[in-house]
Amino acid sequence: MDFTPKDPDFEARVRASFARQPMMETLGATMTDVRPGTVTIVSTIPPGTLQQQGSTHAGLAFSIGDSAAGYAASSLLPTGNEIVTSEMKIHLLAPGRGERLVATGRVIRPGRRLTIVEADVWSEIAGARTLIAKLMGTMVPVPLVEPTT
Repeated sequence: MDFTPKDPDFEARVRASFARQPMMETLGATMTDVRPGTVTIVSTIPPGTLQQQGSTHAGLAFSIGDSAAGYAASSLLPTGNEIVTSEMKIHLLAPGRGERLVATGRVIRPGRRLTIVEADVWSEIAGARTLIAKLMGTMVPVPLVEPTT
């Protein structure tokens, strides 16, 4: 679906917001692609994100999927706004094993008060991808609050 951003500098704004999230740095996550209504985030699989069976913990897939979907929604907002998650559901489809996880978030339906989003999270081993999680949720635009630190 083609969307027209309300902010011509949406990519710089989205990337700057992502850079202010220490959690993403902790998870080894980087934002690799930003387009109107679509964002991709890639994460290494840090040893501290494994669960007891050696797969990635669902929290890693959820975190990068939620952020990818949220920033996809944020890409369509006017200047001076950000997005927060109101609700997010995850379907875990396969164990997360491999070299990295790739989450692509997309806007399904933008709105003035609510934006419906989804994200797919893939694990990669030697370039081969396995879909490990599917997320769907609702994002809410909020006024930008500048960090105080």
